[in-house]
Amino acid sequence: MYLLGYDIGSSSIKAAIVDVETGATLAVAQSPETEMAIVAHHPGWAEQDPESWWEHVCFATRHLLANCLVQPNEIKGIGISYQMHGLVVMDEDQQPLRPAIIWCDSRAVEIGNRAFDAIGHEHCLSHLLNSPGNFTASKLKWVKDNEPAVFEKIDKFMLPGDYIAMRLTGEAMTTPSGLSEGICWDFLKNDVSDEVLGHFGFDKKMVPQVTPTFSLQGKLTAKAAAATGLAEGTPVAYRAGDQPNNALSLNVLQPGEVAATGGTSGVVYGVVDKAVYDAKSRVNSFLHVNHGIPSAVSRQPSTDRIGILLCINGAGSLYRWLRQTVGQGNISYPDMERLAASVSIGADGLCILPFGNGAERMLNNLDLGAQIHGLQLNRHSAAHLYRAGLEGIAFSFVYGAQIMKEMGLDISVMRVGNDNLFQSAIFSETIATLLGCSIEVVQTTGAVGAAKAAGVATGIYPSIEAAMANVTVMGRYEPRAEKAAKYKAAYELWVNIINVAIN
Repeated sequence: MYLLGYDIGSSSIKAAIVDVETGATLAVAQSPETEMAIVAHHPGWAEQDPESWWEHVCFATRHLLANCLVQPNEIKGIGISYQMHGLVVMDEDQQPLRPAIIWCDSRAVEIGNRAFDAIGHEHCLSHLLNSPGNFTASKLKWVKDNEPAVFEKIDKFMLPGDYIAMRLTGEAMTTPSGLSEGICWDFLKNDVSDEVLGHFGFDKKMVPQVTPTFSLQGKLTAKAAAATGLAEGTPVAYRAGDQPNNALSLNVLQPGEVAATGGTSGVVYGVVDKAVYDAKSRVNSFLHVNHGIPSAVSRQPSTDRIGILLCINGAGSLYRWLRQTVGQGNISYPDMERLAASVSIGADGLCILPFGNGAERMLNNLDLGAQIHGLQLNRHSAAHLYRAGLEGIAFSFVYGAQIMKEMGLDISVMRVGNDNLFQSAIFSETIATLLGCSIEVVQTTGAVGAAKAAGVATGIYPSIEAAMANVTVMGRYEPRAEKAAKYKAAYELWVNIINVAIN
């Protein structure tokens, strides 16, 4: 018996098959092998074709099935993880009306800011836990204002994961956790926010049917089965945004537990048991995947589970840019790490701000662009740029984590996947030392977590905790006390540059 999980990213689509009996990952596939294009017709824009996501889902699934011994009818459930905050608009024939406006697109920042003022700061923070900001609802208002002919044809608006689930099942649905990340969910009423819809002038009929995160959300149609190679009738039983799902994959489910990821964007995600918010909306609070679900192991009476999310748009995107531009694409990431390690902490005074991938929420939605400070042409080399890049991204994690600490989140242990930036000892050691926390490296992926989650809703696993029981720590980074003074000095120099830039 097996489960299938998808991770619908902006860089690629990943798929994984998990063996239910052992919990082991049987096979993983990715499509495309190189990164998917992000189209930016104007500065701050970021769009992708939803149809391309579906094409890569089909290709990855067929590749999985062709390279393992699993028969399609042995797969008993499908789970979906997806890039958060995106907008897909569909007509009544379930066809996209325009390219998706994805998570790092910043065109709607001012629309969200005006809505924050008009609806009222206190109402937004107490009911929505966030400013409308640059989230899905504000992006839909941009379509209404700038593409009225498109808006008039909209039957449903969706998040990226809703779109993929619809392609699989033919049913348009969404979840409370998804609506909370789109700033369409009222936490006090525990329902769709009439105030947000009314302010923006959205008909409530545009919201897809709401279904729990863990639930039977439809079955594969004959058309989807033919396209993917899967069996018709296979249930889709879970969907969640990539960061809540990443936390689930790392077994971060209970108050005080913290997850992080360092991909195209950088994220720190902590779980609390009450609805808290940052008054400046520099970090954001959303329904966690297990909100309202009693824990099989915790004795805490509250079933409220809120995820506090710090997102840094410019993270791995900066390091990829350094590889492609400075290294001209002819250097591997391990070789970049070795060169960076030849340079001392602080990169001999070279500082990089990694914020070159749209407006940054933790900087009050400012779009600073990536910046290089202190470059000396006769002193600094490519190795310095690589070190300063890794440190600059790590410093941005620390800067945002300090905001989360002010909200009461204890960051003594951080769990991360064994991929992307956390494969860098320099990056991981910098964060561990400055935050004074241990970083536990877990062998899992978002697609694997989504697959196991599907097993909960289908009844294959008795609880979420049982589904995640085989998550094991494969490595650990600890604070380096002997290097703390040097890291602190480098970080303080970086923070001084940030303070000048944002003031």
